Amino acid sequence: MARRFFFVGLGLAALAVLLGLAFAGSPTTLAKGVSIDGLDVGGMKAKDAQALLERRSASLSHTPLTFVAGGKRFPIRPSELGVEPDWAHAVELARRQGDGFGPIRGFRRLDVQVFGADVSPPVEVLSGALQYKLSLIAKRVDREPRDAALQIRGGRVVTVPERDGLVLDRESAARTIVHELASLNRIDGPVQLPLRHSAPRVTAGDLARARAQVRVATSAPLHLMLHERRWLLRPKRIASLLQLPADGRTALSIGGRVADEWLVKLGRRVGHPAKDATFAVDGPHVRVVPAQPGVRLDAVATAKAVLAAALRPQPARRTAVLPVEEAPAKRSTQEARAMGIHGVVSSYTTEYGGIPNRIHNVQLVAHLIDGTLISPGSTFSFNQTTGARTADKGFLEAPVIVNGELTTGLGGGVCQVSTTVFNAAFEGGLKITERVNHALYISHYPQGRDATVDYPSVDLKFVNDTGNWLLLRTFVGSSSLTVNLYGTPVHREVESTTAPLVTTGAIPVQKTVDPSLEPGDTVIDDPGVPPMSTSVTRDVYAPGGKLLYHDTWYSSYRAEPKLVRIGPKAPKQKQPKQQTQQKQQQP
Repeated sequence: MARRFFFVGLGLAALAVLLGLAFAGSPTTLAKGVSIDGLDVGGMKAKDAQALLERRSASLSHTPLTFVAGGKRFPIRPSELGVEPDWAHAVELARRQGDGFGPIRGFRRLDVQVFGADVSPPVEVLSGALQYKLSLIAKRVDREPRDAALQIRGGRVVTVPERDGLVLDRESAARTIVHELASLNRIDGPVQLPLRHSAPRVTAGDLARARAQVRVATSAPLHLMLHERRWLLRPKRIASLLQLPADGRTALSIGGRVADEWLVKLGRRVGHPAKDATFAVDGPHVRVVPAQPGVRLDAVATAKAVLAAALRPQPARRTAVLPVEEAPAKRSTQEARAMGIHGVVSSYTTEYGGIPNRIHNVQLVAHLIDGTLISPGSTFSFNQTTGARTADKGFLEAPVIVNGELTTGLGGGVCQVSTTVFNAAFEGGLKITERVNHALYISHYPQGRDATVDYPSVDLKFVNDTGNWLLLRTFVGSSSLTVNLYGTPVHREVESTTAPLVTTGAIPVQKTVDPSLEPGDTVIDDPGVPPMSTSVTRDVYAPGGKLLYHDTWYSSYRAEPKLVRIGPKAPKQKQPKQQTQQKQQQP
């Protein structure tokens, strides 16, 4: 029995070997039933199959394939993206489907012949070109989801329905594009690219309540009321103030640019600003003018009150009481009194004149510094207080010293005010930290106590070291300027000594030839001024005799040239020519 089974098994094995050898075929050809990218290459030699695949692929490399996304069409050629299938590798994979030794190859090829086998080639692509193409497609396809919205058209409220958003699925789209462009078996019609949908935040149903509210709000006028005053808002105006739902909001409100502007204008009509406590000068004394609170419209509460009134359907109840609040002054009466400004600390007056433009500039800059408050320990800066002296502020052309020469310039006359301020601080015994004298000597200023300014580099500065606030006031007359510093009088004693004005050099001479003069004539138009210098020393004593400051200010003034006109040189006399007579000799 055992021998019978042995021989049966041996026969079956021999039969299997014979069957395997029968289907083994030639190892130089591809197994029947194998295909590459859907193309049957069974029974072909590897090199022939590769050549066939490459020819078919080359014939399609410049033929566009149309892709569709979001209803838009995008034709793309394989060559645009550098799509290159590796057909050699695909053929090698196909060969391995029916590879093997003897009968084993036969059984493998029998399996392929019965069940089939399809091989896809690996594909190379230019990633940069692919991503750029995807970006172009996404730019045309992608869209944000649109929320449902309300609009008022012709007095009617209309609902704009929501819309889903679309986003190109770039990763899946890239695989689809590369696969279809590499394929030899293109499908009929365009290829659909994958998209992702995104839902809106607000649907039409979410706005149903707000839509009904808009209808009520614009159905009739409403009244605004403040004490005995009343204003009427008509439906058209109410509609312009409504802020319809947007940006994910579903509630109705009063807001937006038009409403903000309307609330500002309404605030000006119903309110008034507070008035700070100020100071009034009464001779040598100063009194505090009490502060007055203002009235301010509460804009946020007003918007809520207007909306609440607009949403009442009963006409008799469509009234909004405007909410107002008291606006306190920035400087209260108590704060002003605590500043200690009640008397004169120092005063100085200078006389001035000149052309109308100069007088205008003196008055203008005096007005700019008038009323300046200087806190204890702080520094007064003339330039910071006045700012740049420009035509926009009203300054005019007038005589001014520039680079040591008298000329005309914008703001001439300003130094009249800075000199007066310097002397007020000088007489008050205040600490003066910055002062520059004029380049030229000016006789109508106190000797050695002039102070020039030039925005922004040349400044006049002094420190309020009195321990209380100072108030700087200017009083401009027709020909005089007075600067007073008010505060708590410190009763300092100021002693000053002025050194003689001495000449420090010769007067330079500036000669010009005047053809209208006779030769040798000389005319002096300006005798000139020599360079000079002086100094002023000031000692400041506190009550009781303690020396606070010992300062000396030195002033050096440039020369002004002597202007001389001279006649031209006399012309030279022409010498007569000597003629030589030659005697003629007779032959």
